Amino acid sequence: MVGYAKWGVHMSGEGIKVLVVEDESSIRKFITINLKRDGFQVLEAESGEEALEMMKTCKARIIVLDVMLPGIDGFEVCQKIRETEPDAIIVMLTARNQDMDKIMGLELGADDYMVKPFNPLELVARIRTILRRSEKNKVELGETITLKSYCVDLKSQKFFKNGLEVELTPREFSIITTFMKNPGRALSRDELLNIVWGKNYFGDIKTVDVHIRRLREKIEDNSSEPQFIKTVWGYGYICQ
Repeated sequence: MVGYAKWGVHMSGEGIKVLVVEDESSIRKFITINLKRDGFQVLEAESGEEALEMMKTCKARIIVLDVMLPGIDGFEVCQKIRETEPDAIIVMLTARNQDMDKIMGLELGADDYMVKPFNPLELVARIRTILRRSEKNKVELGETITLKSYCVDLKSQKFFKNGLEVELTPREFSIITTFMKNPGRALSRDELLNIVWGKNYFGDIKTVDVHIRRLREKIEDNSSEPQFIKTVWGYGYICQ
């Protein structure tokens, strides 16, 4: 897993590459205009195949990815990007207001989603919120948090289990860091949403459950019987 310094993250959009993957040119251009106004460096792709080819060289920090694409769809593109770029931020766009589409995108590694039609200014705001959350995780050099067989290295933004690195997405890393900073404390879904996604996030609270499930699959010995991140029924989760 590569640290965020790879992309030179700043609090503004300046210098940060965004790849917009959208086959409808009018929507793609509208998104691009608003991102550029905020200082982002924007690249465009009209298909999933083109996006994957571009990612080999451009190494975009952020990918704005439409679900419905000609050829391979956005879900497959998301999965392939996540396999090679675990630290990239992926925001999926969908015209379907269906929970299963949102859940599938999150299960495959998306950090956020927006349902069309949407305000492009909100898209920019959500991207900036994710970047701020990433920046907050970077604290004093060399600081680590260790709990049982797990360790979070806040300098390199890496997570270890039994001394072996486990690759996490930025959102998953933020979640596990929050838990390990609050051992033995039950955190409600709303509280996790506010801490990890930000108080201005207006997405579905089910997002928390989806990310916890994916995180458990990566770090628990048996994700169906978790021993580290446990469910507090009717409330949220606790790290023990």
